Amino acid sequence: MTSNLVLAVTIGGLFACGIYLMLSRNLIRVLLGFLLAGHAVNLLLLSSGTGGVAPIVGEAKNGEPVADPIPQALILTSIVIGLAVSTFLLAMAYRNYQVTREPEIADDLEDSEYAGSDPSGGDE
Repeated sequence: MTSNLVLAVTIGGLFACGIYLMLSRNLIRVLLGFLLAGHAVNLLLLSSGTGGVAPIVGEAKNGEPVADPIPQALILTSIVIGLAVSTFLLAMAYRNYQVTREPEIADDLEDSEYAGSDPSGGDE
């Protein structure tokens, strides 16, 4: 197996596990799913770059390829944004637990009231 295939399977597995966890009603699982999907995005960005000499100053010697710095910058940005959003989701989960003492989101009772109603809108 080549390294590209292993990387692609890893990215796909992280995305699949992340989406599965995000579909849960438990807010901690949603947070973990978001983190897994974020790591999958970082690996996807990393795999899109090219390897080579660091593009610091000047040109590469002996015709060596120069590494593309854009995927690295995008990964750093993604890490910072992922940390901020995961902190926000953790604060939301903690606040929900403080208010309800339940780790899961409860069903909305208004939805069940409207489920059996007439969709035409009234007696007009």
